[in-house]
Amino acid sequence: MSGLQIVYGVHAVRVMLERHPARVLTVRLAERRADPRVRAIEALAREHHRPVQRVDLRLLNQSLGDVVHQGVAADITPLAPWSEEQLLEAIVGVSSPLLLALDGVQDPHNLGACLRTADACGVLAVIVPRDRAAQLTPTVRKVAAGAAETTPVAVVTNLARTLKLLKDAGLWVVGADAAADKKAAELDLKGPLVLVLGAEGSGLRQLTRRHCDFLARLPQLGAIESLNVSVAAGMLLYEALRQRGSA
Repeated sequence: MSGLQIVYGVHAVRVMLERHPARVLTVRLAERRADPRVRAIEALAREHHRPVQRVDLRLLNQSLGDVVHQGVAADITPLAPWSEEQLLEAIVGVSSPLLLALDGVQDPHNLGACLRTADACGVLAVIVPRDRAAQLTPTVRKVAAGAAETTPVAVVTNLARTLKLLKDAGLWVVGADAAADKKAAELDLKGPLVLVLGAEGSGLRQLTRRHCDFLARLPQLGAIESLNVSVAAGMLLYEALRQRGSA
């Protein structure tokens, strides 16, 4: 993993400065941007003694490529993947942790998109297997648009074992399955929870399925057999968020 990553956009950089200022190495702002949001980011960076550079917009465009950076970027130390042990330690003392597990999702764009939604829904961590699954590559980080630096990814050797350990720790495991008897809205998703989604096309592996307490499906009225995994993850996470209310 590279020792340096770039996050961009007003929201992503502000969140990094608010939550993880020590990991922000340099903040780069377009020379002519002086609106209140950018001035607030500059003030926040100086409050945490983070270097701020005013740079030409063209240079910023060249360094970041074709992305919507809003004239704001930061060089940061990337968030290292969690181990299984760190994941289990993190749930201690959390009343109703919400986790997302991806069973062999190999498309880096889907992992990045899942991270963005997980961040938006307050997911404690995203769990992926070490083998035959997308990992935290530069492509994933770019698609995640900063979420890979705020939402931990736990990389585990044996997903089924990890699910069992989480169940032993008091979490319920709900797997997504288009053929499930119950819709997600019919299940109680308010408590300590792991939502598990399978790989594109093949779905949940049998061993993973056996470790699920419940299976849930999403309502579908069209002819397409299954949803993109990142779309399904978003729908399930927001259903859990809806049930949990403002909490």
